[in-house]
Amino acid sequence: MSNRAAWIKSPHAKLTVEEAPMYTPDKGEVLVKVHAVSVQPVDWKIQDYNFFVNSYPFILGTDTAGIVEEVGEGVTHVRKGDRVLGYVVDPLLKSPWPHPTLHFYRHMLGLGTGNSKHSGFQEYAVVSGTTVAAIPSSISFEEAVVLPLALSTAAAGLYQPEFLGLNFPSASSPAPTGKAVLVWGAASSVGTVAVQLAKASGYKVVTTASPHNFEYAKLLGADAVFDYRDEQVVEKLVEALKGSEFAGVYDAISENGSVEKSAEVASRVGGKQFVATVLPPPEKLAGEVKAAAVFAVTVATTHAEVGTHLYGTFVPAALENGSLKCKPEPLVVGKGLESVQHGLDVQKKGVSAKKVVITLV
Repeated sequence: MSNRAAWIKSPHAKLTVEEAPMYTPDKGEVLVKVHAVSVQPVDWKIQDYNFFVNSYPFILGTDTAGIVEEVGEGVTHVRKGDRVLGYVVDPLLKSPWPHPTLHFYRHMLGLGTGNSKHSGFQEYAVVSGTTVAAIPSSISFEEAVVLPLALSTAAAGLYQPEFLGLNFPSASSPAPTGKAVLVWGAASSVGTVAVQLAKASGYKVVTTASPHNFEYAKLLGADAVFDYRDEQVVEKLVEALKGSEFAGVYDAISENGSVEKSAEVASRVGGKQFVATVLPPPEKLAGEVKAAAVFAVTVATTHAEVGTHLYGTFVPAALENGSLKCKPEPLVVGKGLESVQHGLDVQKKGVSAKKVVITLV
């Protein structure tokens, strides 16, 4: 077997498709023949602004879907030949980088280790066994690949005890908790998954979106949805959350005042006074509300119990019975590694309610 990858060979350079090493999975890892990849906004930003690459040449990419080629020692929930989705993450990385301005880019784990095997834009990639999940034959690789990073990011904030600490999700009729969660930004990739996970955990889900995405949010399971641009949105959210114990906020946007508004809602409804964010939050918020930014890789490292349940138990069953939907819809922009650069360019121009995807096989 041989491997090829879409390399970024120098700062600001366009991607170049060339040979890459053929990897062997270590203990706790899985080698995947990649059939589809998705593009994150951070990919083109790293290319354009030379953010946080230890050395060149390098391979970008975090989200993969494909077929298991080889299984490392200790991995038992998938086997050779299985169809899978995977969040490409180095299982040896134990803690986040300290500088807050780098937070968003820390989701790109290969960048932190300098090891290209933990990168997605290649024909064969090594995935942590903690962040790989079997997918049913009814779901295409292009559909499945929209999920991994969003799953990990949403789960870190919802389930880790230093954030919201919710009950783990269940694919089969979760028992109602009597508690409510606010998810700010249901139509974003992370918000889309956060709404579904919180609902699968037995919580009432109140969320925000643009009016044209109201039905989309309800399709995901939201109990109530409000226009985030409405001048009365805080008051309307407070009213909608009454009658349930408040379990906290997941702010999947974390900019343009969303954290401040989320915190104001929390301070007024009582209960859990915490906002999980996807970007570094402001230092001072309303009342006694605290906030902190999530770090996706922790579902495979410091809180591997979250990744193990999510990818090993919940995702396969929930995809099988339809309780987890592969949203947003994939926007397939090309085929082959040669199309990955085009995918970055499309993502840079802006995409709404879609996930940029490239088919490799």
